[in-house]
Amino acid sequence: MLLPQLNPFAFKIGPVGVHWYGIFMVMAILGGSWYLIERGRQLGEDPDRLSTITLWTVLWGVIGARLVFVLANKPEWIWTDPVQIFKIWDGGLAFDGAVGVGILAFWYQLRKKPLVFNHLVDWTVPGIGLGIFMVRIGNIFNHEVLGRMTAFSFGRWPEQLIGSSIGVILIIRYFWIERYRTPPPGYQFWSAMFYYAILRGFIGETTRANPLYIWTYINPHWGIGFTTLMQLFTPPIMIFTGLMMRRTWRRSARVLTGPGVDTVTAVLRSEGSSQ
Repeated sequence: MLLPQLNPFAFKIGPVGVHWYGIFMVMAILGGSWYLIERGRQLGEDPDRLSTITLWTVLWGVIGARLVFVLANKPEWIWTDPVQIFKIWDGGLAFDGAVGVGILAFWYQLRKKPLVFNHLVDWTVPGIGLGIFMVRIGNIFNHEVLGRMTAFSFGRWPEQLIGSSIGVILIIRYFWIERYRTPPPGYQFWSAMFYYAILRGFIGETTRANPLYIWTYINPHWGIGFTTLMQLFTPPIMIFTGLMMRRTWRRSARVLTGPGVDTVTAVLRSEGSSQ
């Protein structure tokens, strides 16, 4: 979706402009952080400690997002213009890098409490889904992440809306499972990442106007193309997240008690016995 009339800046303070993209991203971070911290109270975790953990996770997520963007799109900056790497206000963040590096930072801070980590990482899913939804809306204001042209009456694929819908699907799926299922801790996160890889790799990237690598195919009538860089990484991501889904289900299910026992008590007992 390309709407040139939209101004990427919400407002300006002198020479400094505040992008709608940044506002949407901050709103998603605040919303996801609030949900995570509130749910963390159920495990008896200190909200201040969780706030600190969340802050470091977000900071490392931004670093990962920028790093992956540069490596995938502008690797020449490393040797031709290193300063450009740090100019994140000019745009250029990769969601996959944010989640990957952010979750590593999250795990490192909670590595001595693996079961608590599994609970908390599940509760990051609504924030991740909200981030996908709102950042893609921000892409519309930035006139970026465009879809391929088609021969249909609508012209270009509304790629940002397709990406936003993936975030909505992840949120709806999360709360549906929360209400009607009782999966082991950790399953919600890894399954969300598994289905995200499928939806983005086989739907979102197919209609996105990205460069193609290795095996290339473009259908100008339908406006679809294979294979983008993300599509090349989709199979290994699916294999890894699929294995983690299975591992989490099998290992975490042994720790969980029956439906009549308080989950928080089981978690605290388990963590206490492991330390």
